[in-house]
Amino acid sequence: MHTADFAKVWSKLAKDYKLHMEAGLAPTLTESQLTVLEVLQEQQRMKPSDFIPYMATSPAAVTMLLDRMEKNELIKRERDVHDRRIVWVTISPKGEDERIRGVCVREEYLGQVLNRISSHNQQLLVYLLGKISTVPQEALVEV
Repeated sequence: MHTADFAKVWSKLAKDYKLHMEAGLAPTLTESQLTVLEVLQEQQRMKPSDFIPYMATSPAAVTMLLDRMEKNELIKRERDVHDRRIVWVTISPKGEDERIRGVCVREEYLGQVLNRISSHNQQLLVYLLGKISTVPQEALVEV
């Protein structure tokens, strides 16, 4: 087993990624906010409770995150016209601009990391990580 070596490499990669993302997204965006914006771009509109599976956090934490995002004009909240109990969250124009910027920050970093190995090895890495992750293999996009 190579668990100790894997743990060291994984920890280093995760730390480097987190530091790069924090620095690159600051001061207007966080990783969690980028996740919300990406999901919203895909889904168009969602109820606050719909974010919970994507965020792996509590409903209260999602509410606080959405409050900050609304205050910073990254999202809009609107009551449903037919059922006032339902609140819909949508991405704002500023949020869309920040989503694009955030994706570029991530792509730049991961591109630098992955370009250290061949295209074939990139595909192999994605395949192998998919094997040990909870992401279904069908959901992985070919690199």
